Amino acid sequence: MYTVPDLREHGGADAFLRNCSSRAVLDLLTNKWVCLVIGALRPGTMRFGELRRRLDGITQKMLTQTLRELERAGLVHRDLYPSVPPKVEYSLTPLGQNVGVLMDAIRVWAEDHIDDIRNAQLAYDARANEELQPV
Repeated sequence: MYTVPDLREHGGADAFLRNCSSRAVLDLLTNKWVCLVIGALRPGTMRFGELRRRLDGITQKMLTQTLRELERAGLVHRDLYPSVPPKVEYSLTPLGQNVGVLMDAIRVWAEDHIDDIRNAQLAYDARANEELQPV
């Protein structure tokens, strides 16, 4: 049986290992709002209000938290302009643009396959209900 070596010994990362720090990156990227914020920013710079209108269903608090996480991770750049009221714009960094390609592909795949997934769920639920019927 083949065992995958621990790549950390050689300067690599292995997200399958529980203590690998790359899991923190996976935790960040698997958040639905992170995926959607990055996707919304791919075309270009947006202000907070524009982002909130684009991301139907997100609360102001969640958008603020998500943007802060993304800025902290180096995926989003925040520009603050000294005006009254203050003007703040958000854009993707080169690293954010890079991961945005992946996020966009996942979003497109989800949109293209929603019917397949829903049909599979309905079929599974129907089989599960049949199995519960007494004979």
